[in-house]
Amino acid sequence: MLTQAAIDRVVRLALEEDAPWGDITSEALIPAAATAEADLIAREPGVFSGGAVFAAAFRLTDQAVSVALEAADGSRFAAGDRLARVTGPARAVLTAERVGLNLAQRMSGIATLTARYVDAVAGSGARIADTRKTTPGLRALERHAVVSGGGHNHRFSLSDAVMAKDNHLAVVAGRDLTQALREARESLPHTTHIEVEVDRIDQIEPVLAAGVDTIMLDNFSLDDLRDGVRLIAGRAAVEASGGVNLDSVSDIAATGVDVISVGALTHAARSLDLGLDIAVS
Repeated sequence: MLTQAAIDRVVRLALEEDAPWGDITSEALIPAAATAEADLIAREPGVFSGGAVFAAAFRLTDQAVSVALEAADGSRFAAGDRLARVTGPARAVLTAERVGLNLAQRMSGIATLTARYVDAVAGSGARIADTRKTTPGLRALERHAVVSGGGHNHRFSLSDAVMAKDNHLAVVAGRDLTQALREARESLPHTTHIEVEVDRIDQIEPVLAAGVDTIMLDNFSLDDLRDGVRLIAGRAAVEASGGVNLDSVSDIAATGVDVISVGALTHAARSLDLGLDIAVS
């Protein structure tokens, strides 16, 4: 869940970066008493995300600015639709404009791309999930955008779940894998989720024998994914990862996996084209 505290932390840093000593252009050109009305307009179709983040940019600049959101996070819109209306002191509106737009454009781009993946696997039962391949400092916002697009969140951080990937397994090479995983399970609270990444079919049974919760089949062919799902047979959740794109995701979903993790949702999303049409009085 995206909290107001997380939003304000990111937005404050962005505003400080963009106007460390004030907005000298607006202060020099715009009368202090001038007011402005501005509309957030979609230049292309998409899925909206980041309404509260957009509003925070203006509120944290000047509490006299009012933002009326006209689109909810997760709603689809067409080019030309008005998504929000901003009114208040003109200097503050102009100062906050770029930060508000940058974050809403980024989040809406992620939501829009996520929705394309979700639409591609509709009816399969497979979840589309994000990864930790997020922009440093923006994870909470980008993860919220994935949910806005109909996707699901993977673990938020390294502190949230055990996820043994190839490099972890390389470090414990030489030990009995099943025993190593069982010992790890015994050292953890009973509520901790354990996931293990495998890249070969023959790794599945030793991992299953340890009683893990999820097995990630990494860069498996479609045939191997189908074989892996049959072998696991409901004894753990099955996640597919690696080589996932919009051309391949529906075929991957059809193999029967439970989750498809897609790093591209956050690391390859294009910011959506949104604009702020402003009038100063």
